[in-house]
Amino acid sequence: MKPFVLALTGSIGMGKSTAAGFFREAGVPVWDADEAVGRLYARGGAAVPEIARLCPEAVKDEAVDREALKAWILRDPEALTKIEKAVHPLVASDREDFLVGAEAAEEPIVVLDVPLLFETGADVRADAVVVVSAPPDVQRVRVMARPGMTEKAFQMLLDKQLPDRQKRERADFVIPSTDKEATRAAIFALVDRIRTLRRHA
Repeated sequence: MKPFVLALTGSIGMGKSTAAGFFREAGVPVWDADEAVGRLYARGGAAVPEIARLCPEAVKDEAVDREALKAWILRDPEALTKIEKAVHPLVASDREDFLVGAEAAEEPIVVLDVPLLFETGADVRADAVVVVSAPPDVQRVRVMARPGMTEKAFQMLLDKQLPDRQKRERADFVIPSTDKEATRAAIFALVDRIRTLRRHA
């Protein structure tokens, strides 16, 4: 039987990484899109030749230099679109490999942790979507506390993402992330509910 695929998303600073950690704590395998990109950007990664073709100065020591890539994105409005066009198919292939492995391992539930879930159309691979959400003021405080974050970079990231309200409207489950213990309890309850449904399917 194929696993039940939960897609996890949320705008920047909404607590998605914390939520993914709680899913792992509940014993659910999590595929992390950002981690997949990290593998693809590392030495020998499939994305390195693609990035070298688009922006040669962003590749150093046979790996993608994230800071150089970020600098290119900030100075060239077309850069992010070009990167996404080259890298997203590689990320999708990595995701499919994970799902094949999960089915072989007979996992009842898996989570796909995808920041740009709706924006890239990856929600079609999910049986249900979980959106992690927090009030805008909480989001801003969290994001601006990140090292090197600027107002310009924050706004640019927000502009690339579907607004939180629209994500919540499209979600099957919305999990608030202002209180960690409440978030953890909501995630464990959701996992238990799906496991129970799977046992009786």
